This record gives sequence, C-alpha cells and structure tokens, in this order.
Amino acid sequence: MTKETTAWSKEEFESRLREQGKAYHIYHPFNVMLNEGHASKEQIRAWVANRFCYQVAIPIKDAAVLSNCTDREVRREWIQRILDHDGYELNGIKDEGGIEAWIQLGIAVGLSREEITDLRHVTPGVAFAVEAYINFARTRPWQESVCASLTELFAPAIHKQRLSSWPEHYPWIDTEGLMYFRNRVTQARRDVEHGLALTLDYFRTREQQERALEILNFKLDVLWQMNDAMAVRYGLPGQEPAANRPDSSVFNVDA
Repeated sequence: MTKETTAWSKEEFESRLREQGKAYHIYHPFNVMLNEGHASKEQIRAWVANRFCYQVAIPIKDAAVLSNCTDREVRREWIQRILDHDGYELNGIKDEGGIEAWIQLGIAVGLSREEITDLRHVTPGVAFAVEAYINFARTRPWQESVCASLTELFAPAIHKQRLSSWPEHYPWIDTEGLMYFRNRVTQARRDVEHGLALTLDYFRTREQQERALEILNFKLDVLWQMNDAMAVRYGLPGQEPAANRPDSSVFNVDA
C-alpha cells in the first residue's frame, strides 16, 4: 500500500495538532484527583513543589530556542516568554514574573520559599522528564522547539479548571496564590497564536507535518511522565504511594 504523501492543508494540519490534546495531562489520574478535590494536603504540596522544576526550566528552554534562532523577528517576540517567567524591571515598570507567582502558590499551600526553590521534593522521574525537554530545545532546530511548545494549545482549559475547582475543594489555600493560573490564561493564548502560526508556516510537506505531530506527542509525554512520577511517589485515590524510603520527601501536612 502506497503511503500518502500529499501535504495537509493548514486547516487540516491545525486540526490534527489540536486533536493531540486528548493525550494532555489534564486527563492524567493525578491531575484529575487534584481538580476533583480528592488530593490530600501532602499531594497538593508535592505537585506544586515538583512542578516548580518545570516552571524554572521554561525560560531556560526559551533561551535555548533564542540561541538557535536566526530570525530576528521571531527572537523579538519569543523573548517575551522569558520576561513572563523570569520577571523584569524596566523604565519603572516591574513584573515579578511567573516563577515568583509559582513560589507564591507554594507558600499558599504551606511550603516555605526555601523548600520550593532548592527542589528538595522533586522526584527523579520529574527531573528526568524536564531535563529531556531542555535538552530537546538545546539540540533541535528552533522550529521544532516552537512546535513542542504547542501543548499551550490545551493549557487555558487546565488553568481555568484549577481556578474553578480549587477554591471550592481546597478553601484552606489562599486564593491570592492562584495568580499564576489567572495570568497564564491570557499569556498562553497569546503565546500559542505565535507558536501555532510559526509551526503551520514551517512544517509544509506531509513528512514535516507528521514530524510535527511526533514532536508535539513527545512534549505531551514529558508532561504525562511528570504526573506518572508523582502518582507513583505520592499515590492516587485508592492506591498506596511508594513505600517510604529514608530519602523520602517530608511535608508538613498538619499546617
């Protein structure tokens, strides 16, 4: 049987990219547990602490994209992503950025700044997945890294879900700590418009388009693996977490 080689139209290509959202980590049992209100304080703190490893990797990943990119116009727009996460102070305007907002989320759920930022609670599986993503951005053409960022297509839904369900299920969390999710609803939409346009323009042949789907699925796997690692370590409803080990993370669940 001859393999189909005709390129998809931009509309069909975009539709196939969006279809991959069925594998987004919003559907992972660990995330479902969080958003349906079944997580313990320990599990919430574990998730926030482990996801910080990913948060601090985002501007590093974006810096790698810039370092590989020869297109000045793309660099001028892409750099906003680094500012969004690292923050900035320019001409009297100051923005603490997404990383600081995530630290505030950690504080709101009962973690100290130090135990968030020193990554002491990060599981090996999460660290491995995050490093794989950074390595991809460092070693692959910048257009492929842009494509990998398109999990942002599905991000607004997960942020809205948290903003809707967490205050009801976890009233002990200071809602000011949810600012990261509020900010990203808007930022993710803006970012995805840019990243999607670049991807649709660059991946033109059928072979390239199928490669784009592979790249997007790699990134979806990174996010899913992070949840897998946390589910094994901290458990799911009806399941026991991994046996306690001498080096196990310890959270103050009584606070």
